[in-house]
Amino acid sequence: MATARILNYQLAPSPVTVFGCLLPAPWLGMIAGLLLAFGPAQGLPDRFAPITLAVTHCLVLGMLAPVMIGALFQLMPVAAGQSVAAARRIAPYVAVGSALVATGLCAGFLFGWAPGFMLAAGLASLLYGAVACALAAAAWRVRATDATTRTLRWIVLALAMAVALGVAMAGQFSGWWRIDVLHMLKLHVAWGLLGWIASLLAGVASTTVPMFWQTARPSARWQAGLPGLLWLPLLCALWPGWWRFSLYLGCAVVGTLAATGLYVLGRARRRFDPAWPLWLMCAASWLLAAALVAVDAAFSPVLPHRLAAALPWWIGTLALVGGAVMPVNAMLGKIIPFLVFLHLRRHTPMGQRVVAMQAILPPRRLRWQASLTALSLLLLLLLPLAPAVLAVAAGLAFAVSQACMAILLLHCLLRYRRELSAILFPAAAISPK
Repeated sequence: MATARILNYQLAPSPVTVFGCLLPAPWLGMIAGLLLAFGPAQGLPDRFAPITLAVTHCLVLGMLAPVMIGALFQLMPVAAGQSVAAARRIAPYVAVGSALVATGLCAGFLFGWAPGFMLAAGLASLLYGAVACALAAAAWRVRATDATTRTLRWIVLALAMAVALGVAMAGQFSGWWRIDVLHMLKLHVAWGLLGWIASLLAGVASTTVPMFWQTARPSARWQAGLPGLLWLPLLCALWPGWWRFSLYLGCAVVGTLAATGLYVLGRARRRFDPAWPLWLMCAASWLLAAALVAVDAAFSPVLPHRLAAALPWWIGTLALVGGAVMPVNAMLGKIIPFLVFLHLRRHTPMGQRVVAMQAILPPRRLRWQASLTALSLLLLLLLPLAPAVLAVAAGLAFAVSQACMAILLLHCLLRYRRELSAILFPAAAISPK
């Protein structure tokens, strides 16, 4: 079992840097839910239906990307000891820029509007190129000693690969060039899901899950294997002839890691925490997604048509909502109050009491939000049974769950400003007698 990592909170960036990336994200998740509920439902649950592609990119770029980039801006200095010098200048544009990229892609997918793809390709190249360069400048100095620091050192390569493949396809749809779209699509999905989302999630969880939910610390094999084990099938897949082998290898790796995570989470000491079920469903979702990918690859030609058509929807829902949105919600509900507490403690004079994390964001409210997120996942998985009806129900449930998270985070921010004002201007906080 690995020893506990010492986190250097003195190097943490200013709240403005991190909050600017994290706080807008749930609002974009809410928009993705509303888009599914009220957008054109034709073609659902087909993976290539315009609404499916639009909602997917709205969720991945609008909601998940800013959170993951904000987490890197925070963890690079705190966990790896290397500050991202340009983070403060880039952070204000991450959420807005990601939302614009998602908007351009949605316009392209839903209305066949080529300028939308042009906007997305150009803006994504500028925004994520700047993010990648800023992270790379700090990452090359990181000393990789465990899964978290090794992931922080190399994750920029996965981000660059996923973005480059996406830009290549957007250029194809814009009429700029001609590429093998089918192979590029497979690589884009693989690098986006496995190389970027799953790798960063596993690397960050290796430190944060034991810290916040008091699980056993990852073993030495886990620490040494990430993110390399997740990237091995991706590297094999670069040669088209190895695609099928890479697919089964990726399923085996993801399934093994997810099953290990499920076992460890089941033995956590803080199982009463409202966010613990979200992590449990995250691990279970990745395990089920890996199993369904293997089933789809092996038996797709002989499966009933409706089942074969529903499998990609279930896989995508399990990976993106169960495997990504749920842990992101769990971490937002834990990290934001923790950062508020941390920055308030910095300004609080010695001997003066700091407001507790439970007072910043009461667990009862988080429990309701977690329940709504779980309900939305269930409805999304049931969508292939009655797409026209359940798209509205699932989309609204997801939108409400993310709106609740957004409101809770806004409450944290207002509480932070109120408490900070009371610390910096104590005379103004005292009511006149």
